[in-house]
Amino acid sequence: MARIIAIANQKGGVGKTTTCVNLAASLAAMKKRVLLIDLDPQGNATMGSGIDKYSVQHSIYDVLVHMATIADVVQRPEQGGFDVVPSNRDVIAAEVELVDVEHKERRLRAALSVGSAIYDYVLIDCPPTLNMLTLNAMVAADGVLITMQCEYFALEGLSDLLGTIGRIAQSVNPELVVEGILRTMYDPRNSLTNEVSNQLHEHFGDKVYRTVIPRNIRLAEAPSHGVPVMYYDRYSRGAKAYMALAGEILRRAERAGQAADPALAQTTE
Repeated sequence: MARIIAIANQKGGVGKTTTCVNLAASLAAMKKRVLLIDLDPQGNATMGSGIDKYSVQHSIYDVLVHMATIADVVQRPEQGGFDVVPSNRDVIAAEVELVDVEHKERRLRAALSVGSAIYDYVLIDCPPTLNMLTLNAMVAADGVLITMQCEYFALEGLSDLLGTIGRIAQSVNPELVVEGILRTMYDPRNSLTNEVSNQLHEHFGDKVYRTVIPRNIRLAEAPSHGVPVMYYDRYSRGAKAYMALAGEILRRAERAGQAADPALAQTTE
């Protein structure tokens, strides 16, 4: 059964799409079957994966309005090793069309109940706003991976997002948890970065990934070439950081699986 992770932040420009694309590629490099779902009408994850959003015939829009299944719209980029459900501006129309539809927030969940069976991980790139698309992602997800910069207003924005996740967990998706908090565009030479980072560890403990994503020019350049950074410069700090993140996520999943199985946990002690 796939682990479904929504990658979200209500603030734009914090490495959300960069994380979605490069984490998908890194998990795929570790022999995991990965599906990336682009829910952002900007289609940046689609383009960053090497798929031309302007030539897409079918997108996540068709899935949300029940005109197609996940299998109908999925594409495989030339590089990356993962599958993509693409997005473009058409997705904006889905919000309008679903306004009066019953259980509109469960459309993606219903599609993934069938479409995710062949994958180990499903990563959902959410829009940088709390709207019906983001709500669909969080209702469908097992966990939310929060990307954030260590800057002045970050903790306030994080508090708002955690409140949103809590409300969705209480009302619609009781299985939803915070998967982890990822520090992006990280510069340890900045005193504010270190201060905010320390506060994150103090308040959220193990929910904060040990891996940090550095400011890295190769990460910024890779999307313009339509490839994850590991296919643009595998030796760059950005590529190495996302491989480290994938490894950390897999280790966490392995520990969680052992904890859920008492007999297995005893054999590893």
